[in-house]
Amino acid sequence: MSNVPLVTRESATGTVRTQLDAIHDAFGTVPTMFRAVAQSPAALTSLWGSFGALAGGTLGPAVGEQLAVAVANRNSCEYCLAAHTALGRKAGVTREALAAAQDGDSDDPRVAALLRFALTVVDRRGQVTPEDVEAVRDQGWGDEHVVEVLAHVALNLFTNYVNIALDVPVDFPVVGLRRAG
Repeated sequence: MSNVPLVTRESATGTVRTQLDAIHDAFGTVPTMFRAVAQSPAALTSLWGSFGALAGGTLGPAVGEQLAVAVANRNSCEYCLAAHTALGRKAGVTREALAAAQDGDSDDPRVAALLRFALTVVDRRGQVTPEDVEAVRDQGWGDEHVVEVLAHVALNLFTNYVNIALDVPVDFPVVGLRRAG
């Protein structure tokens, strides 16, 4: 049971209703995370706007979902791990690649560099070094990509914290967390 009531489309009004309708159109349903966040119109607007903005980013959906899986696993967010694994599969990422992403790894060295950087940002709470940024550049990524990874991390930290703090029920197929070690 969620720590806040889950808003329904039917009970929502105004901006929240409009956004929940758009979310329903995108997913075919309104995932419970959005229904929890809908308690705050400002938070819902921020969340949905961030998803939309990053969907049009240069990293693309496959890399974005791998980043989300890595951050979710690191933060032990079962909801986000399940959701982004499902979304990653829809984006064409293999089960094996998503499992590797949970550990911050990829068979593609360029993607692996982004995943390592994202997890460094999470682990060090943003306190990265110039060498950490250079390791991303060494794989052919530019500053736009570095900043976009930071945006993905920030968005995923928000969703992880929402789902963990509010105990949002998982409504995607459950995926087992992998422990770092």
